[in-house]
Parts: sequence; C-alpha cells; structure tokens
Amino acid sequence: MQTGSQTALSLSLALGALLLVAAPSRAQQGPPAAADNDIRIGNIMPYTGPLAAFATIGRAEAAYFDMINQQGGIDGRKIKFISVDDSSNPKTAMEQTRDLVEKQNVQLMFGSFGTPDNLATRTYLNEKKVPQLFVASGDEAWAEPKPYPWTMGWQPTFRAEGRIYANYIQAAYPDRKIAVLWQNDQFGRDLFKGLQEGLGATAGMIVADLAFDASETRIENQLGILKATGADILVFDGAPAIAARAIRSAANLDWHPVFILDNASASIASALRPAGLQNSLGVISTSFLKDAGDASWKEDPHIKAWFAFMNKYFPDGDKDDLYAVFGYAAADTLLQVLRQCGDDLSRENIMRQAASLKNYQTPVALPGIVINTSPQDFRPIKQMRLVQFDGNAWQPIGDVVDSAFTTVRDDN
Repeated sequence: MQTGSQTALSLSLALGALLLVAAPSRAQQGPPAAADNDIRIGNIMPYTGPLAAFATIGRAEAAYFDMINQQGGIDGRKIKFISVDDSSNPKTAMEQTRDLVEKQNVQLMFGSFGTPDNLATRTYLNEKKVPQLFVASGDEAWAEPKPYPWTMGWQPTFRAEGRIYANYIQAAYPDRKIAVLWQNDQFGRDLFKGLQEGLGATAGMIVADLAFDASETRIENQLGILKATGADILVFDGAPAIAARAIRSAANLDWHPVFILDNASASIASALRPAGLQNSLGVISTSFLKDAGDASWKEDPHIKAWFAFMNKYFPDGDKDDLYAVFGYAAADTLLQVLRQCGDDLSRENIMRQAASLKNYQTPVALPGIVINTSPQDFRPIKQMRLVQFDGNAWQPIGDVVDSAFTTVRDDN
C-alpha cells in the first residue's frame, strides 16, 4: 500500500510522462506539407453583397478542382478547396483568413477576390509565411516581392489597362473629348491614373470625371452631367451591376459616346446582357482570355473542353459569364504550380514554383498570352488585347498588347 507522498510522486511521474508524449504533437501543429494526403487551399469570395457577381470565379474554381479530384488529383493527392464568403468586407476577410490558416490548416490562400480584402490580409499572411497566390485583383500591390515575398497577383494590372485605353484613344480618336466615370476606390483610382499617365501631354482631352461609390444603385445623374460636357468618349471603370446601369442609362439619355468598359466588367452575363445587348453594341474593352461565346473559337479544342467541363462540373453556371472562364484559367495556373512542386508541397516550394513559371499558357488564354514569373517578377500575365462587342460576342481589335511597358515610376 502506497503512502500519500508515494501516491503524489507516482501521479507526478505519470503526468510528466504524459506531457513528454504530448509535447511532440503540439510541436507538429503547424500545417504539414499535405495534411491527411490532401492539399488544403483557402479562398475568400464575395458570395453575398454588392460584388456577388464576381463569386462565379470561386464557383468555377471549386468546380475545376472537383474535376481534378475526379481525375485522380495531383499525384494521388486530392485538393480540398475551402472557399468562404466575406461579402467584400475587409474585416470579415481578415477573420475568415485567420480561421482558414489557424484552424483549417490551409497550405495556401489562392485567388481571393478584391483589393481592400487582400490588402487587409497581406501583412498577416506574409508574417505567417503563407502563400497568397494569384490574387483576383489587378492592383499593383501584388507585385512587390521584396516587402511581400508571399503575395503574388495573376491578371494584368488596372493601371496598365488604363494606359492601354489611353494609347487606343490617342490612335483612334485623337481629337475627341473624354469623360470618365470611375468607382471611388483603389480599383477605380488605379485605372483612372493609368489613363491619365497614358494620355500624358494630351490628358487635357479629359473634360470631366465623376466618381461613384460601389454601393450606389443609380447612375443617371452622373451620366446626365457627363453628357452635358459634350464628351465623345466615355471611359467607365466600375463593377458589373453599375456598368449595366451606365450602358442602359446612356442609351436612355440618347447619348452614344464611344463607350470604353473596364475588363473586370466585360461580362456578357453580368453587364452587357442586363444592360441590353442592343445598348451594348460597340462597347470596347480588353481581354486576355478566350470568349466562349465567340463563334471563332467554336472548333477550338480547349474551348470544347471548357464547355464539357461546364456541362459536367458547373451545369448551373452561365457559359457567357466571363468570370467562369477567369476562375477556370486561374485554377489551371495553380494546378501547374502544384504539379511543378512534385513531392515537395511545403509552403516555401509552392512559392518557389509560383515564381518559376516559364511561358506557361493556360488553355483558355488568347493566343500569344503567356505566363512568366521569376523571384523578381510577380506579375504573371502582362498582355491584353483590345476587343469590341458586336452584339453577340467580343471581337478583337488589333494585336495582343504587351503591357509590361506600362509599369511606370511613381514620382509622388
């Protein structure tokens, strides 16, 4: 029979042994390279709220990874794509990202939507050394590998897009007056700034500009003011729902300027069709992906494969929705990165491979548009093509434009 002191000693020794056993498991609570043989990927999307139209990107990405999993995954590893809603609220995006990293143990964040939302999480993810890959935003902030080596964009920048429109206007309409209607946030400011930079000494062509908030539901007053300036060209930079109202309202005002529409809203399903296809005739934008509704791609094997994908894995998706193509292409790019990783799915190697893409062309990219990255170059896609809507599909204007030259020094 043990005395009280002996019992206490035994309990102490037993507790010590349990702590020694438990210690390694606590030390290993950081995310393994492939937990439970899954590749866990986090994603933030506006499934609700004013920018919910863009949620098609996340749904297409989820469908793409479902297809890859059904085909056997990546070297036998299945992708677990955990996509959550933030309603385009940066605070919610931060909360959701913490949960994905610290509780869901994702290996990386991929394709999260929006400039304010990703800016809100960028410092946290870089401090945690979690890849923030292929951000669904054209802000230049995603191409700063020195201060933020774990953050990388994907699409061409908004600022570069603005400069492309400026070059087009100078060549095609050198003597016309320009009005600009832009969304009052970083997205709108960047494209407007690129337009002004591209016009350079001829920036006086801009006779008026008005800003609007993303939450606005009416745009008629602003359009009336801009029409009264006598402008022949209207550059619109905003979300799809407001773009649809702007196109429709201009037609109702019997104002028919050369209408230039930002790439982010160049969706037939989300902007042009709601505006009225007859009202959208002649609208000009940019593209870097094939338009599945364009008859010239009817026999393209990659577009045929995309239609098969939509029919099987995303049957409720709209085949005219540009964001479905965007999500498919972005997910395909990530797949290439993961394949390059081989057996090493550490966060460091994922980031290393993302910065080692060489002339990769996603199947639904326009001919001539390839993806190149390096440790010093975090801008995967640098090319775009001007397009014009013919009432049914987007038709190309001229050749692919390399937007690399549009990166400029900020003298402020």
